[in-house]
Amino acid sequence: MATKPTFSVEVSNLLQSVASKPLSVCMQCGTCSSSCPAAPHMDHSPREILALIAAGQRDQVLASNAFWYCASCYQCTLLCPRGINIAEMMYALKRFSLWKRSYPKGLIGPDFSSRFVKIVMKTGRSFEPGLAPAFIFKHGVRGLMNDAFIALRLLLKGRLSLVPQRIQRIGNFRNVVGRILPLARAA
Repeated sequence: MATKPTFSVEVSNLLQSVASKPLSVCMQCGTCSSSCPAAPHMDHSPREILALIAAGQRDQVLASNAFWYCASCYQCTLLCPRGINIAEMMYALKRFSLWKRSYPKGLIGPDFSSRFVKIVMKTGRSFEPGLAPAFIFKHGVRGLMNDAFIALRLLLKGRLSLVPQRIQRIGNFRNVVGRILPLARAA
């Protein structure tokens, strides 16, 4: 009978495709956290996330906002003395939390990511006007007016389309993506 992998092994498995040392080699030096520009906004620093993963604290990790606040600057990865690809770990945690539908309520990131994938799976490419309506009121009336002004300028310059364009052979695209992204199958 197969045994269920630990949370640490599950996250490590998500990192198999990138050249990263195992998370277990982390020596908790804190270099990742001290180099992170977003750490002050995170409820757990990158170092703490690594420690929580090692301790098998799945629910606490998935309830964290840390990986959703990651700036993707890769400073943590570049400076890690053990060669752990911490930025990719943050991406892996985003994917994992979306697949498991376990993330903090009220964050824009999970909703945005899900909508983005659905649009890409439908058309084969990104379509910003399809994403904007869901988030346009997040920054109040001033944000709405600013976004409308920018959209109008882009439209007048021919840089914004009102109708999404589909790629050719969309079915083939969906099959390929569906093999690697479980989320894509649900789209």
